[in-house]
Amino acid sequence: MTGKTIIVTGANSGIGKATAAQLLKLQARVIMACRDERRAEEAAREIQQEAGPDRGQVVIKRLDLASLTSVRSFCEEIIKEEPRIDVLINNAGVFQCPYTRTEDGFEMQLGVNHLGHFLLTNLLLDLLKKSAPSRIVVVSSKLYKYGHINFDDLNSERSYNKAACYSQSKLANLLFIHELSRRLKDTGVAVNALSPGIVRTQLGRHVHIPFLARPIFHLISWTFFKTPVEGAQTPIYLACSPDVEGVQGKCFINCEEQELVPKATDDETARRLWDASALMVGLTK
Repeated sequence: MTGKTIIVTGANSGIGKATAAQLLKLQARVIMACRDERRAEEAAREIQQEAGPDRGQVVIKRLDLASLTSVRSFCEEIIKEEPRIDVLINNAGVFQCPYTRTEDGFEMQLGVNHLGHFLLTNLLLDLLKKSAPSRIVVVSSKLYKYGHINFDDLNSERSYNKAACYSQSKLANLLFIHELSRRLKDTGVAVNALSPGIVRTQLGRHVHIPFLARPIFHLISWTFFKTPVEGAQTPIYLACSPDVEGVQGKCFINCEEQELVPKATDDETARRLWDASALMVGLTK
């Protein structure tokens, strides 16, 4: 990946950090787009040390996906400073958090997992097209299967179920790449998604485990859950591998293409969600 510039959102921990570390070893120029700059700096030092002297370059940029102002500022900086972007990896996310709202009033999981990345991707599309062949990689989840796009209460203002809203946001990721892949036809920009599986990260920090069950849960997680490095293999594959050159609008698990349930590839729902999302984030084009 020498000479390639790659943006990884949420690159200071978990799968994002492991992805950034591997890309650095492959000599890429990695832009770590993170909300907490201090934690990003700590993570950058760790992965640089791990990668050794024959490595790529790390750049840290502040990006808070719960703030449309932050997303726009980040994109303005990138467009001004970067001559090209070869890969955009939309990795950051929140999982089953208590009901909270973003700076702009969106339900947090929809706002961060879908809307923030929706705006980010759209604002960087011209640069990605200019850099073609380029790639967009979106981290979704198998839990999309339990999701439903509730257009009557997309922002969960009438009722809130943290598990249902997470699944809705992950289904939204897949509908987004479905519609985006259609719009990117013949541009040289490929967009695909992945499910990393169950990975030992801080993503589940809002999940309550009863005190007495915690030892059993930790034993199960260390036995059966993937490490962040294992979880990072599919995003790295989609970012780098020649095997997926020209592949468009697909979802992968363990570096293999997976068949999605019909609701994740429904043309009408994907277009309707795109229009609703564009309106919510104030995207005028």
